[in-house]
Amino acid sequence: MLRPFVTLALAACAISPALAEDAESDPTIIVTAERQADDPPAVAAARERLARTPGSVSVVASESYEDRFVIGLPDLLRDVPGVLANTRYGEEARLSIRGSGLDQSYHQRGVLLAQDGVPFADADGFSDFQKIDPLGARYIEVYKGGNALRFGGAQLGGAINLVTPSGRNVASPFALRLEGGSFDSVRGQGHGAGTAGKFDWYGGVNATRSDGYRQNSRSDQVRGTINLGYALGDDSEIRVIGYAADINQQVPGAVSLETALTNPRYAGDGVILRRQARDQSVYRGSVQTRLRLTDGLVFEGGIYATQTDLYHPVGIFILQDTDTQGAFGRFDLAGELAGHRADVFFGAYYREGGSNQTLALNLAGNQGATIGDSVQQADALDVFAEGRFFVVPELAVVAGGSWGRARRDYANTLGGTQADRTYDWFAPRLGLLYEHGSVQVYANYTKSVEPPHFSALTQTNTAGSVFVPLHPQRAWTAEIGTRGKLAGVTWDVTYYRAQVRGELLSFLPDANLPASVFNADKTLHQGVEASLDIALIDTDAARLRLRQTYAWSDFRFRDEPAYDNNRLPVAPRHQYRASLRFEGGGGFYIEPFVDWRFEDVFVDYANTLKAPGYALFNLSAGFDLGPVTIYADGRNLTDKRYAAEFAAVTDARVANTAVFFPGQGRTVFGGLRFAF
Repeated sequence: MLRPFVTLALAACAISPALAEDAESDPTIIVTAERQADDPPAVAAARERLARTPGSVSVVASESYEDRFVIGLPDLLRDVPGVLANTRYGEEARLSIRGSGLDQSYHQRGVLLAQDGVPFADADGFSDFQKIDPLGARYIEVYKGGNALRFGGAQLGGAINLVTPSGRNVASPFALRLEGGSFDSVRGQGHGAGTAGKFDWYGGVNATRSDGYRQNSRSDQVRGTINLGYALGDDSEIRVIGYAADINQQVPGAVSLETALTNPRYAGDGVILRRQARDQSVYRGSVQTRLRLTDGLVFEGGIYATQTDLYHPVGIFILQDTDTQGAFGRFDLAGELAGHRADVFFGAYYREGGSNQTLALNLAGNQGATIGDSVQQADALDVFAEGRFFVVPELAVVAGGSWGRARRDYANTLGGTQADRTYDWFAPRLGLLYEHGSVQVYANYTKSVEPPHFSALTQTNTAGSVFVPLHPQRAWTAEIGTRGKLAGVTWDVTYYRAQVRGELLSFLPDANLPASVFNADKTLHQGVEASLDIALIDTDAARLRLRQTYAWSDFRFRDEPAYDNNRLPVAPRHQYRASLRFEGGGGFYIEPFVDWRFEDVFVDYANTLKAPGYALFNLSAGFDLGPVTIYADGRNLTDKRYAAEFAAVTDARVANTAVFFPGQGRTVFGGLRFAF
């Protein structure tokens, strides 16, 4: 655990206090307590807003990844400490914050994924990564754990919110990028934006195709976004945002560890014969408003609707027609209380939706007999509030909480069975926030609650299925940390400890069937999330910046009858990432990047099998020619064989262990970006 901290400490000791602030061309992702002079205005406003939070939060500006071949969330969030994001294939990934949804062997739960506050998840909270446009955000907000209260969320992992560009905050009014590289990958993306009096507009399109690293992993995707705004007055507007995507993704299978390390391109037994794929048509629309009601009172709210058609042959055929609708509203009030500075936000979030799902046999890639036909309806309501009271100018007491209710209603029309369940809860939160200049110290204690989603409740969704007796996952999380910026050093360090009851855990009994899910009794999630950015050189002629992130994750059972105090599988105990970026004259830059998992990781709950650790070396470089930027992005340049991703099993000595997704081999991408 100490090795990365020694590196961080030695680097910090070498800093001269005279080093200047970071420039806009290399935006930091860390939230500090005061505005950074070189931030674009939209990013600066987001940092100031998130700095109200007595806990770990981050802002990722689009400038930080605009000259890389971004595939999905693992590329967008690679520099955010404590976020476990690994690619399985294409844009399918694992996403976990503080061990949330750690067991999930496909798709995602435990973190609220949203764009402009509109969830990508269905009404029961189950999310899909492929709906996200990786180039469709002006910036990204990351709220870890209970710090996601602003969205009404009470999940262990928190929330990630992508903010769509508008005509008023877009980095460049017009831009075009063309990219290509390994595995016959090609992408074109362009956008236009502008203002006309009180109106502003943004429109963007993104088309990608790739054969993929593995057999049966080809993808073809087209996405489009529009954002139309009208100013109603000072700091007031109404906005219409629309998004559509046509996504065709072949699905490779999980393989054994030996196959992953010796024949990583192999698709898996029977995968090609079954023509495994995950094809979707996605439509999302929202109407949102921001109203400055008084000098100290702002209202933000909106309504939205989403619709998804899914064609998904794997071990069986999964066909879904899913729609979700919702509304949200939030008031922000700032002023004084009894002569002391104070502020508060409060609001509500409602969503409802359903899915008509058909399951059928997969007969050599053809749809066979129907084995399941169901209607799944869900709705949820969150009411939330949080306030800060500054007992002295530099110290605030923070208190808040959320009340939630979630309903699951299931009808199996093929088997004639029905089931429904309602969950409700209250999740309080207390915290302290101390700020002095650009330095903050914070602490909080927060409850989180996560009710089970349909896939867990129905297990297989076949003819005879009814709800299994699962309980909501509950946790109390204590968090303490500091963030800030002094001279050329920016830091963000947090320690958290979550006592979890009824954790929803799953294991993969067969590589081509949905996972089985159960409630553990007591588990412990604790860890450290740390980042340190250092400006080593900052002159007119050259700049050199060292960025480091480190996560220590200690997740384990607590006196579990079957597994005693064993470690939970999947999450590495140590993850260290570092990049060294040099910028010279003429817009030239070069940036080596190291991703180091320096311990093996348990695969099973019995702690009998481990996946080997690894170190990956990446390199990106580019230069400017007036309005044109030419760049290259090389990954895993040593062609390391590794398996970062796998599903959990109970006991590897007796269970099927074909659960590994091979890591991607050596890849090189190049691109050209034109902006004016």
